[in-house]
Amino acid sequence: MRKQKQKRRMIKSTLITATLVFLIVAAVFTIIISKAFEVDLSKLEEPLPKPSVIFDKNGEAASELTSARFTTVPLSQVPDELIHAIIAVEDQRFFDHWGVDLRGITRSAWRNFRAGSVVEGGSTITQQLAKNLFFTHDRTYDRKFREVVTAYRIERKYSKEAILELYLNQIYFGEGTWGIQNAAKIYFGKDVEEITISEAALLAALPKAPTHYSPFQNEQKAKERRDLVLFLLHQQNYIDETEYEQSVSEAIVLRDWEIDGLRGKYPSYVDYVIEEAIDKYGFSEEDILTGGLHIFTQMDPDVQSAIEITYENDELFPTQTGDQLVQSASVVIDPYSGGVRGLVGYRGKHVYRGFNRATQLKRQPGSAIKPLAVFAPALENGFKPTSMLIDQKTDFNGYSPRNYNDRYQGRVSLYNSLIHSINVPAVALLHEIGVGEGIDFLQKSNIPLHQDDRNLSLALGGFTKGVSPLEMAQAFGMFPNLGTMKKAHAITKITSSTGEILLEVEEEEVQVMKPENAYTMTRMLMGVVEEGTGKNAALGRPTAGKTGTTQLPNTGDFQGVNGVRDAWFVGYSPELVTAVWVGYDKVDPSHVMQSAGGNHPARIFQTIMSSALQDTVISPFLKPTNYREEVLKETKKKEQEKRKEKETDKKKKEKKKEAEKRDKRGKDRENNPGRGRGRD
Repeated sequence: MRKQKQKRRMIKSTLITATLVFLIVAAVFTIIISKAFEVDLSKLEEPLPKPSVIFDKNGEAASELTSARFTTVPLSQVPDELIHAIIAVEDQRFFDHWGVDLRGITRSAWRNFRAGSVVEGGSTITQQLAKNLFFTHDRTYDRKFREVVTAYRIERKYSKEAILELYLNQIYFGEGTWGIQNAAKIYFGKDVEEITISEAALLAALPKAPTHYSPFQNEQKAKERRDLVLFLLHQQNYIDETEYEQSVSEAIVLRDWEIDGLRGKYPSYVDYVIEEAIDKYGFSEEDILTGGLHIFTQMDPDVQSAIEITYENDELFPTQTGDQLVQSASVVIDPYSGGVRGLVGYRGKHVYRGFNRATQLKRQPGSAIKPLAVFAPALENGFKPTSMLIDQKTDFNGYSPRNYNDRYQGRVSLYNSLIHSINVPAVALLHEIGVGEGIDFLQKSNIPLHQDDRNLSLALGGFTKGVSPLEMAQAFGMFPNLGTMKKAHAITKITSSTGEILLEVEEEEVQVMKPENAYTMTRMLMGVVEEGTGKNAALGRPTAGKTGTTQLPNTGDFQGVNGVRDAWFVGYSPELVTAVWVGYDKVDPSHVMQSAGGNHPARIFQTIMSSALQDTVISPFLKPTNYREEVLKETKKKEQEKRKEKETDKKKKEKKKEAEKRDKRGKDRENNPGRGRGRD
């Protein structure tokens, strides 16, 4: 009896729980459905994307992001080949379903499983139209369900032909372009009705992942995706065997002029903001260009303008050899926040989201790496600016570095070897503290390393892959900030147009070295500018920095060729850190520079910083409390005494030579009495 009562209670409890769950689920679905029915479908006929706005560090609007043009065409002007291609790859049962294709979802899941990758999507054309126009791109069940309901509503209101026309005119095709007519112009330089079967297949290949499959970004991936679309067209009997074979064999021929891209101010910085939002924070290019976002950044318009104006002055850059422009990139950051204040990643014409040398370049830094790989870790290990180092031809277990001028002093102070960028002492110092110490310091500084970099050539910047100007500026930022490195970033916050916060960035920092050693490093690097290889970078205010130059490859092609491969200057004032790189994109015997880090890069640094800081009050570098100046003063005193001794010795030698000449002339007169006298 008791068991039966317990059983009835359990059944009753289960029924109550199930009822409550059902009511809750029903309520949730009711809310979701009601939200979906609140969407105004008439907006489908007003398809202009909302521009996103980039704000500078002062909260002022700096640039707008949207497509350059928006052109619609009627479905009657779109070739059947393109319509078939879109349907074949995006929604094979478009004319048969009611907005959602359950059979298509099952089929695409199976095909993707068999292919080992995503070759076919599950959303219908109608769902994509709903998603792209009304909702954010977050992947939640709430959004997906509202998308399904909205797709159903669209199907009830519009004909299939009208839906297809809306889709083709509003979908994003990459390179800042919406709509099939604009896409045909951007990629092929022709109107949509003029495109071929293979071109139609390429355009149909893009909506899945416009940036990934863009032929301007990766032609091989674009061709593979195009050929997949052609295969589907053939498989679904839209084209015959002959058309398929001919189209697959055709090369991708893009229009032969440069992409207009997005129109707006500060194109290099805008490119980096898009790059950071996509790569670091997971936004899509389409989110950024159509979402009406407000993107708040660390950009200083005065700094950005200073860089852009500098890069318009060709006289500051090496003269090009051959048909290739000498390229360059500069980036300026705030060492106390990590904020990227400005950057330029190219010389010449801007290409929307083209190769950004300020952030994407990987080149050997030469001697510009010495403070990070050698001298800073040496200070951390107890070395002083006065510490003496060997400066003579030395074989370090098979590695024999040479000084750039092939001159050697026997012994030299740590300070002197840094400011004059003498190679052998730097290698000897790294050998003494251990390559592992240099590696550890570089890794803490976020300098990317390859497993093959664990050797003494690290001291001279002999990296397997290289570094970017942004990475160098970020790492040098620890010196004025007393050993704390702030992670470089452009974006501080992203909100919707209504003010909803979508992203808020927290500053990241790493304490890399002791404050007193960081300040000592700054004082030493000030010597580089005051009396060393970086004199051209002097600003008339406290300035520190390091030059870097990399040599040409040691191969037969470059035998007898004079010049350098890369030239760097990475420097800073108490307010800003700037890294400058100059070089050719492709180095060959016909394209080499006649420059060095202390030449063009230092002058570019000087021009940028002088302009950027012209209204800034001169101030000293931050100094740790109770910092002892004696060591540096002693170092400079010894260097001054050494220079005076050299000057005194030089004068003595000159006097001795002059005395010897006088003695010789006197003896000549005695031996030749008539010599030197005038004659009638």
